[in-house]
Amino acid sequence: MKSLTISFVALTLLASAAFADVLVPARTIRAKSIIMYEDLVMKPTTAAGAITSYEMLVGKEAKVALYAGRPIRAQDIGPPAIVDRNQIVKIVYVGPVLTIATEGRALDRAAVGERIRVMNLSSKTTIFGTISPDGSVIID
Repeated sequence: MKSLTISFVALTLLASAAFADVLVPARTIRAKSIIMYEDLVMKPTTAAGAITSYEMLVGKEAKVALYAGRPIRAQDIGPPAIVDRNQIVKIVYVGPVLTIATEGRALDRAAVGERIRVMNLSSKTTIFGTISPDGSVIID
């Protein structure tokens, strides 16, 4: 009798899961694509962790393929990348008295504020830096 009561309570809780409106892609959105307002539709679902706000999605970049009708999670999106892998970028080191600038090759794809590996073209040394808004890599 006790197990029947526990089963009934569990079924009641599962059946009472509230439907909420979440945003889902209206069509398949490929990875590395920028998400636009017209790419999204609202759908009632019980998906936990799904994004419900247009402001959180529009203008972001899909990190993975987003399939039509499936809820979008926070880890599926990110800021749009401004530097692509193998792109030639400006490397800048700013010291207390000295500023050095040279060219390098980006070894990763990254957005503003993200750390990236860059190969110095003159010395072939791999270094790390942070992407600035103008696309240059600041060595810290």
